[in-house]
Amino acid sequence: MSMRAVVYEKPFQVAIKEVPQPQLQHPNDVIVKVTTSCICGSDLHMYEGRTAAEPGIVFGHENMGIVEQVGPGVSLLQKGDRVVMPFNVACGHCLNCEEQRSAFCTNVNPGFAGGAYGYVAMGPYPGGQAEYVRVPFADFNALKLPPGTEHEADFALLADIFPTGWHGVQLSGFKPGESVAVFGAGPVGLMAAYSAILRAGAPRA
Repeated sequence: MSMRAVVYEKPFQVAIKEVPQPQLQHPNDVIVKVTTSCICGSDLHMYEGRTAAEPGIVFGHENMGIVEQVGPGVSLLQKGDRVVMPFNVACGHCLNCEEQRSAFCTNVNPGFAGGAYGYVAMGPYPGGQAEYVRVPFADFNALKLPPGTEHEADFALLADIFPTGWHGVQLSGFKPGESVAVFGAGPVGLMAAYSAILRAGAPRA
């Protein structure tokens, strides 16, 4: 079976192509029917030829969708669940994952610490700018959303951009009552500023 996906061809050129539809490869996998996949500024690194990306990479590491198939080893998800996936792929049980450094998981990308969907050198995980995506270690890598959360724009940001801004504020050591300056008002900067407002307990506009 095949599906449509955004495929890298060469610098400044991508195309929508027919590629093989992902299949369950491990009992801990799920297959997600993608309903939203955002475009990240990091995708431009590959698109503009600033990486060692080879033709054929399927882009997309900010993914959200509905569980379509469930491996027999998955215990927290079932078909029909709406999920959002963090951009990084991790096992959830190696030392780095146990110490909350899942971006440097040692089990998902042989010879390298850390994995991600649809990105050069980040493991064998095609991206989600496609009709379907395979999610390994799904109980750890797919965040199940509560019932009634059908509003894509409200939750797709959980895949990457909002947590990135939030984490930036966390790393700054910001505390309620303090002031913070955010340099750069791109998507990450805007999410960092909004995160600081939330963390300060200030009323939202």
